[in-house]
Amino acid sequence: MRCSVANLVKSFLSREELKVVAEAITETERHTSGEIRVAIRQKRAKRERGSSVEQLTRLEFARLGMIKTEERTGVLLFILVEAREFFILADEHINERVAPKTWDGIAKMMAEKFANAEYRDGLLAAVRSVGEHLASHFPVRSDDKNELPNDIALS
Repeated sequence: MRCSVANLVKSFLSREELKVVAEAITETERHTSGEIRVAIRQKRAKRERGSSVEQLTRLEFARLGMIKTEERTGVLLFILVEAREFFILADEHINERVAPKTWDGIAKMMAEKFANAEYRDGLLAAVRSVGEHLASHFPVRSDDKNELPNDIALS
């Protein structure tokens, strides 16, 4: 069965909740030169059925232009709804300063929230936690510009 974006929104987050998460990204990015994106996809395409969630996240990272940020300081929270999987991917410059276990801790917290169907709260907490880590390593600069949109990518 094909699921429209409208159905995806209803099954995972309402339009209002998507707006709240996007606003949280905007607020969080006021304290860091890093970039945060959230991408939510209903399911794997037929040609992607053999791909892991990490592989799909890496493809989405590139598709969203996150590899083109000036300082390579983007973090993507990618959610695959039907498979009940997600992955957090940080760009190379971030990985030079932030330990991988940091993302594991955020993923664990998200998984706990998601297990209780607290999707909005899980995403908000993850966005804020990612932002805190980015701010400590990549504080906002006076010449900082928002390089990527803060809306939620839906597909």
